[in-house]
Formats: sequence, structure tokens, C-alpha cells
Amino acid sequence: MGSNLGELLLREKVLTPEQLKSALDMQRDKSIPLQTAIVSLGLVSEEDMAQALSRQLGYPYIDLDQFEVYPDVVNLIPVDIAKKYLIMPIHRIRSFLTLAMVDPTDLEVIEDIRFRTGLSIQPVIASESGIMNAINKYYGSSSALKVKKIIEDIELAEDTRVNIIEEEKEDYDVEELVHSTEEAPVITLVNTIFVDAIKKGASDVHFEPYEQTFRVRFRMDGILHEMMSLPMKFKSPVTSRVKILANMDIAEKRLPQDGRIKMKVKLENGGRKEVDMRISALPTIFGEKVVARILDRQMLKLDLTELGFEEESLEKFTEAIHRPWGIILVTGPTGSGKTNTLYSAVSTLNSLEKNILTAEDPVEFNIGGINQVHIKEEIGLDFPRTLRSFLRQDPDIMLVGEMRDFETVDIAIKAALTGHLVFSTVHTNDAASTIIRLVNMNVEPFLIADSVILVVAQRLVRRLCQKCKVPHKLPTKALIDIGYTAEEAEKVDVWKAQGCDACSNTGYKGRIALYEVMPVDDDIRELILTRAQSREIKKKAMEKGMITLRRSGLIKIKNGITSVEEVLRESVKD
Repeated sequence: MGSNLGELLLREKVLTPEQLKSALDMQRDKSIPLQTAIVSLGLVSEEDMAQALSRQLGYPYIDLDQFEVYPDVVNLIPVDIAKKYLIMPIHRIRSFLTLAMVDPTDLEVIEDIRFRTGLSIQPVIASESGIMNAINKYYGSSSALKVKKIIEDIELAEDTRVNIIEEEKEDYDVEELVHSTEEAPVITLVNTIFVDAIKKGASDVHFEPYEQTFRVRFRMDGILHEMMSLPMKFKSPVTSRVKILANMDIAEKRLPQDGRIKMKVKLENGGRKEVDMRISALPTIFGEKVVARILDRQMLKLDLTELGFEEESLEKFTEAIHRPWGIILVTGPTGSGKTNTLYSAVSTLNSLEKNILTAEDPVEFNIGGINQVHIKEEIGLDFPRTLRSFLRQDPDIMLVGEMRDFETVDIAIKAALTGHLVFSTVHTNDAASTIIRLVNMNVEPFLIADSVILVVAQRLVRRLCQKCKVPHKLPTKALIDIGYTAEEAEKVDVWKAQGCDACSNTGYKGRIALYEVMPVDDDIRELILTRAQSREIKKKAMEKGMITLRRSGLIKIKNGITSVEEVLRESVKD
């Protein structure tokens, strides 16, 4: 197998003889497929290798994401064989099975599958990651297989009590719909999906109706993954079941709705976990899309040393949060971990001697000893009004969920200047541009200079799975291009994602933050007072030792924590 693939790639001039020798050595030393060794060493991308094989062998190259594979075809090959050989059955016509393969030159695999299935094999070429994603999607976890079994039982049982409601415009029977959601199989189906999401550490579950499919996706480590596609007739009872659990109006399908679910989950170790879920229902042209946001307190890290701060950055941040007064701003896009950073800061300061008040929209986690207020603008309980009330509550520390307008910023600045420590967030791209954002909100520069003591910018990147990460050989020039110095580029070891059972074949497990911490010292204050541009402020901060988002990412790449792709996705070169 190895020699055939290697000869083809040499003939196509995709590899040099020296590169092939390195890959063969790695294949022998680590007992991995040759194609995996070639990609791991960074000699050829999966896409380039697949395209080269397609040209040489004449087999078509396919993108598995564009295919829908039927269960009877998937069942032809056991999951352990599919993973072992890196293959995926995709289509069957009479006695012919179309088989997606990374290496179609492997005649032993083709013969083995022909013997197992009794079918003639027609190979097509797909990338390794494409095949692994397809295996994960169609074979799934034990919970996903359980969902498939539930669906089969519902569809095949002649005496089933489940009455699937076929919805047509506004013509439906609410009582019948409620009854259908109370049947055991539908309850089990919804519960299984939620339990699987919680066990996988998903942050969100998406139930998405389309014209021909009812898709379920999980957001894991910030990335959405398709977990299953339910038959269309389950759209109405599943959606209604979730809405009933969230105390929402199942008869209202034309307007957005919000609700909450509390759920206890039994874990494999015998313990129990309690999670909150926020449910949002949104009417789309094909029905209601329902998203469940899973708030798992055990996933919340309140130890500042575990968030991702570099040592120098953590020292600056810790010094600032222990000041008696001033404003500390955390900036970044939605989903960048700002709430976790703020909760960690106030939890560090939480003591009997401190009166800590927070205004949040919404309150995501309840922290003992801290007075948390849920903003409700529809009844007039907005940030400015809440902050004014805080000042009459004898506060030491205040956390404002977001500085959205001048009035909120103005009250926060007055609080800081009268001896209070204030934490808040602003939506900007980096630490320096936060100052310009405040100026654009009509805040006087002298007030910013006098009140703001620290600005933190952050992004979340996925952690490489430590069980399956593999070396990634990159040219020195490429490393210099992303930000390393020439000297660093010669020494740095880079790793990349591969995928295994421990990380659900994604190559990543968990997330960590990139941090840019900018103290507002005398030099920065001088620039603020002269209305300097953000690039001037950033330049001065870097001169004084600020670690930027990109540099924070480069340090984490060097330490084997994350990949180049993740850092490039979440930061820009300085």
C-alpha cells in the first residue's frame, strides 16, 4: 500500500524522494497509515494529496460533506473497520458499493470489504478529515446510535401510541400536539439528545428545520457539528416537546419566544450534574428553529491561572483588579469568553468584607456571595437605572454586563472616580481600539484617562487534543510570516489536529483564551489626552511589553497547546 501511494505522489511531483523517505520512516516508527504521516509532517495538504491521486488514478474526488448516506448503506461496514481502514460507504446500486477511500491503491482493503459485503467495490477518493467527519456523523456516538434506535422503534412498531402531527400552516390541534409530546418515545428522544450534548460538553444544541431535513447540531469548543438528521415528521413533536419543557406557548409559532429548562443528568461515574438551559424559538420559513444554550457550571473556570493568561499578563491583570477604584474593561466579540474572565475576577475578590453587585443581561451563572441583577429592559430595568441604584447600595465592586451607551459609561466613570472598582465589557477588536470606542461614545478623553486603569482583549481558540496531536512541519518562511522571529522559527515545534475517539475525531478538546492586557499608565494616558489613534496607543503599549493577541497565540502554539490554524483564525499579525 505504502509504496504504491508513495510512487504515485512522486510521479505527480507532489513529494520529493527525501520527503517520501521521512514519511515512510514516520509510518514505520508510529505504525500509522502513510497518508497520515505525509499530512502530519506538513508535506502535502489532504486536499492536494486527494486531487493528485485523482489525477493519477482516474478515480473521482468527492467532498463527503455534499453527500447524504442512507442508514442501510452505512450498516454494510462496521464502524471499527471504517476507522481502521479510513473508508466510508456512500452508495449502493444492486451489487456495486461506492466506497470513499483515502488510498484507493490499497487492494488489500478493497478485497477485505468485497469479502465482508459480497459486493463489487467502486472506489472514489476523499480526504482523511472528510472521511473521519463522515464516520463521526453517520456512525456517531453511543447516544447518537440510541437516537437512531428510538426512531426505528417508533417507525416500525405497529402498536405505537405516538401520533406524529403533520403540520400544515396554522391548521393543527393543540391538544393532540401536546399529547404527542407526552409519549415515551418522543420524551426519550429529546432527553437523549440533551444528555448526549451535556456529556460531550456542547455549549448549544440547534434543532433546525429545512425543506427536506430536520437537522440537529451541537456547538462544541465554539464550532458547530452536525450530529444527526431526524425524519421530517419528528419536527413538530420534538420542537413542541422542547417548548413544553421550557414553559413556552406551543400554540404560538409566528413570534420568537424564550424559555428555560433545568435538567439533572446522571453521569457514567454515578454522579449527577445539574445544568441550566436557555431556550430560544425563532420562526423560519420551514418551521421553528430552536436553540438550547447549555449553561454548565462545571465548565466555568474561575481560577485565573487556568484561563490562558501568560505570566506577565496575569501579573498585570491581578495587580489591576486589586486596586481600590477604577474601570477594568474586557473586550472581544460575542462568545470570546469575556463573561468567564469577569466572573473569575470578581470571584477572586469575593469575600465577606466586599459588597459586590453585578448587572447582567442575562445572569448566566449564579455565584454565591455576589448580588446579581438580571436586566429587563422591557420593564424599564436597564443598565443606567440599575447602576444608579447600585450607587445607593454601598458597593465596593460593580460589574456591568456591557457598556452600550453614553449614559451607562458616564455613570460607570462617576462610580470609578468616587472610589469604586468597576468591571465591564465593550465590543472592539483589540485593547487599544477600546479607548477610541469610548471617545466615539462622546466620553471626554480626560475622563477616560482618569478612570480606566486596564483594558483586556481576548479570543478563544481550541486546545489540541493531547492524545492524538501530531507534529506539523512548516517551512521557516511560513512561521516568520505568522509572526515568529527568524531565530524562533528555526527552533519552534508546531503541532496539528488529527482526531481520535477522545475528542470525537475533531482533533481538539476544550478551549483556551488568547489575552492582550494593556495597563493604562502615564504614557498611555498622555496619548489618550492628545486623542491619539489606536495604532499609536497599541505601538506604545507594545514598546512597554504588552503581549498582543497574536503573540499570545504564538506562545501557545510553541507550547503545543493549540494549532497554527486556530491562532490565524482568531488573531491578526501585529
